[in-house]
Amino acid sequence: MAKIRVGRVSEQIKKELSQIIQTELKDPRIGFITVTGVETTNDLSQARVYLSVLGSDEQKEETLRALSKATGYLRSELGKRVKLRHTPELQFKFDSSIEYGSRIESLLSDINQDTGQR
Repeated sequence: MAKIRVGRVSEQIKKELSQIIQTELKDPRIGFITVTGVETTNDLSQARVYLSVLGSDEQKEETLRALSKATGYLRSELGKRVKLRHTPELQFKFDSSIEYGSRIESLLSDINQDTGQR
């Protein structure tokens, strides 16, 4: 039963953080971000937030720095929107699965074009 609650809380945190980042953060270093997932510990004390960022590696690092500066604001806004006894600490990580998937897709399309020409 606890796993179900942790999953629901993780999805709610993902939804709310995505909305807060897109609409309320005004930092110019933050580019186009997609919150791809949130993993919360069983006691809901920490949440690992996975992000996908469009841009170069330098832009990704700047975005991560900007988000780490805004962690306090993000936690306080999250606490107002999600009713929990304790708002989890946020840790931001890059999710490279989207880039990996697009790379595989481009390789597969290259293979299909090569076999179609023969």
